[in-house]
Amino acid sequence: MIRRPASPASSCAPERPQRDGAPRPLRVCIVYDCLYPWSIGGAERWYRRLAERLKRDGHAVTYLTAMQWSATETPHVPGVQVIALGARGNRYDSKRRRIGPVFRFALAVWWHLLRHGREYDVVHASALASVCALAIGSLARAKGFRVVLDWWEVWPWRYWRAYLGPVGGAAGLLAQRAVAMMPHTPFTYSCLHQHRLRKIRRGSHVPVLRGLLPVEAFSASPLRAEPSVVYLGRHIPEKQVTAIVPALALARQHLSDLRAVLFGEGPSRASTRRAVAAAGLARAIDLPGFVPEPVVREQLRHALCVVLLSRREGFGLVVAEAAVLGVPSVVLDHPDSAASELIVEGVNGVLCHSTDPNEIASAILRIHEAGFGLRLETQRWFAANAARLTIDGSLPTIVEAYRA
Repeated sequence: MIRRPASPASSCAPERPQRDGAPRPLRVCIVYDCLYPWSIGGAERWYRRLAERLKRDGHAVTYLTAMQWSATETPHVPGVQVIALGARGNRYDSKRRRIGPVFRFALAVWWHLLRHGREYDVVHASALASVCALAIGSLARAKGFRVVLDWWEVWPWRYWRAYLGPVGGAAGLLAQRAVAMMPHTPFTYSCLHQHRLRKIRRGSHVPVLRGLLPVEAFSASPLRAEPSVVYLGRHIPEKQVTAIVPALALARQHLSDLRAVLFGEGPSRASTRRAVAAAGLARAIDLPGFVPEPVVREQLRHALCVVLLSRREGFGLVVAEAAVLGVPSVVLDHPDSAASELIVEGVNGVLCHSTDPNEIASAILRIHEAGFGLRLETQRWFAANAARLTIDGSLPTIVEAYRA
């Protein structure tokens, strides 16, 4: 646990240096309703990583999240004050996020900042949670903290309409625009979503950050691949995990011992399990759910490739994490997914233009045929881009925004 300074920070006051002339430590509040490892998505891994690094650099960090653990557990992030604002509950129904938990968490965040907002210099949150972002922005001026928002994704009207229907979609689109126009410092994590946000915030500077991995991400030489493919992430309709099953069945006609491990949980996991049973692949496809990070990493190190068929992706963190280990990726090239920006064809993976099983199976077999040389190329690609893909590449920009 950390002790937060009692004196408020003025949003207009000049930076107060310490006695040695260095800028004073910042008081940072990170807001996200998930906390790694109780949830294993890319954003929660990033926010925990950011919290730990800021604390290590001498800043005071508070992490506001929703309760995701049992009553007998105590969340521990070294040096960081973790505050659970009520129970998160089930965030998803069978198809999409439930509205109730979103509003309850936003209200809890608003109430916390109403009471404690002056204890923070900056509040850093996700813009995708529009209601929560608006709640934070409504108190920023009165409480004297800066607002920094991560624009992991910017949804176009066609997606809002498909996701929530014409009425709910229109409300979501208006809320997204309201968040975009409120005073804050925005960060994006792909060219796709930078372009979309610039169209809303005309004339505004919108930087792209890609350094989400830890500095310690570098790995030894890649291992020889075993005949297995890996998926890592939530099981929701947008991720299209079920599409991996028929593709694996086709690929096994040429590579009979090929297996798959599909990590994660979510509302579409049951349909994936049914597809596995229907294809007669229960012995070839494992669905272990959430498991400790060392287990995931060990499986990933030996994998032939990662398969990411998401039709909506703000960054595609698992592609970079796999490349560290020399593991290439099969990625769906979709207009709403930024993961394809991380793929250089034939260097660190293969792009698919549909979820047609034949195309996906062909991509997996191409990686198998490329052999160990492709794994070396993949790791060389990461080494060449490490400066921008690790947190040291992003942190100076982030801290500068905190002190702006």
